[in-house]
Amino acid sequence: MGFTRRHRALAAAPLALALLASTGCEESAHDGRAEPTAAPTTSGALSTSVARVCAKPAAGPTTAPAGAVTIDPAVVGDLAAKTKSSPPNTTFWLRPGRHRLDPDRYAQVVPKEGDRYLGAPGAVLDGRRKNQYAFGGTAHHVTLRYLTVQGFVAPHDEGVVNHDSADGWVIEHTTIQHNSGAGLMAGAHQRVRANCLRGNGQYGMNAYKGGAPINGLVVEGNEIVSNNTDDWERRQPGCGCTGGVKFWAVNGADVRGNWVHANHGTGVWADTDNNDFRIENNVIEANDGAALIYEASYNAVIRNNTIRRNNWVEGRKAADRGDTFPFATLYLSESGGEPRIRARTDKIEIYRNVLENNWSGITLWENADRFCNSPANTSSGDCTLLVRHPDRCARPAIATAPLYTDCRWKTQRVDIHDNRFVLDTSVVDCTVKCDRMAVLANYGTYPDWSPYQGDRVAKAITLEQHNRWHDNAYVGPWTFIAHDPSQVLDFGQWQGMPYQQDAGSTFRAQAGG
Repeated sequence: MGFTRRHRALAAAPLALALLASTGCEESAHDGRAEPTAAPTTSGALSTSVARVCAKPAAGPTTAPAGAVTIDPAVVGDLAAKTKSSPPNTTFWLRPGRHRLDPDRYAQVVPKEGDRYLGAPGAVLDGRRKNQYAFGGTAHHVTLRYLTVQGFVAPHDEGVVNHDSADGWVIEHTTIQHNSGAGLMAGAHQRVRANCLRGNGQYGMNAYKGGAPINGLVVEGNEIVSNNTDDWERRQPGCGCTGGVKFWAVNGADVRGNWVHANHGTGVWADTDNNDFRIENNVIEANDGAALIYEASYNAVIRNNTIRRNNWVEGRKAADRGDTFPFATLYLSESGGEPRIRARTDKIEIYRNVLENNWSGITLWENADRFCNSPANTSSGDCTLLVRHPDRCARPAIATAPLYTDCRWKTQRVDIHDNRFVLDTSVVDCTVKCDRMAVLANYGTYPDWSPYQGDRVAKAITLEQHNRWHDNAYVGPWTFIAHDPSQVLDFGQWQGMPYQQDAGSTFRAQAGG
């Protein structure tokens, strides 16, 4: 799933909301990294607003709404007990103060259908590093607003709020911070708006639901900052299990107007059988790893984002160890457009974005050895959305149509246009390997029954699968890679035969913006 696992395969082959105008986040700079605080100043850059939520969260009601059940912070377990004894569709108002659950590790609030939880100014639900979960259960249409949820110790890959990924939840104007695991899980038709997801141990949000896809997810106007404080990629190298927000098997998501920054890993990561994403009007900056990974997934529009100063930590580590792979800030791995899968688009379209002073640009990659039923498939047990049963992807049938095509997650029908790519190597503080655009694959070798051996996948992704750059603007000393890491091209070679990329694009080679 992660960069490390993918590269092992290569090595084996020689509301836009009113609160957007408030002041900056008080905990946004870490490890000495400069934290941008304003919209881009590069000529031609977008004037994207920044969702500055954490420093000045919206205040909840100062008095209990009519008919609401009042929760007393002086009574330990009051919130869980009154939730249990109240009927569905109850509104609960948490008074100012620190609210606590019973000290049992599994003590949690289990809402009923339609319950609503509103926090007064200063209302905090504190797990005290004793409780694993804050809100769980399977009730639909639960609402949380104006709360702070902190200090819970969810296990790895689990979450604190909506622990059981129930459907139809609305989480707004809530601060979820300093928890282990993921601050928030997700169910179908969940709305996550104007929240501060800060300093959680693994993810700000983990959009995963066992046994079912998540449909119709909205993530809008949130500040997602400084997550993966437990540094899970170091603890489990190659786990692909960290970052600001991660999506798994989500069918239909709008990710817009968020400020995703200073996460210890990837900013936004969609991993395995996601489809129909719109990722737009976000500011994604100063994350240790890639700004955005779209992996083993389908059909997306990525537009009008400001993406700057990402991948400095992970890109530099790779360069320092002599790795030649083009580790990118916007990374598409085995992902492409597929007209046979219903979505709002039948391709992956990347346009009107500004990428400024990141470690490298966009990489389109396809691992020749990764396909459904292959031992090299890091999404173990998962198959493509075109073939539901992995055992169909076996010899001899996999060597012929339709399975030869349908058993692969293919990087195809990617349209990259009208973007601005700016690189000043004095800002990034690099001399090599931070300046690359790439489309490539590895030499297929494994397993021995694979019909994708040799360079057939590299040829296909480079020349045959309708992956095109055009009408972009480049500023800085960019280089280009096609087919495999050894094929390093200048702009003229990239535009020429046989690649014919970036027709209509402009290239100004001097560093700077």
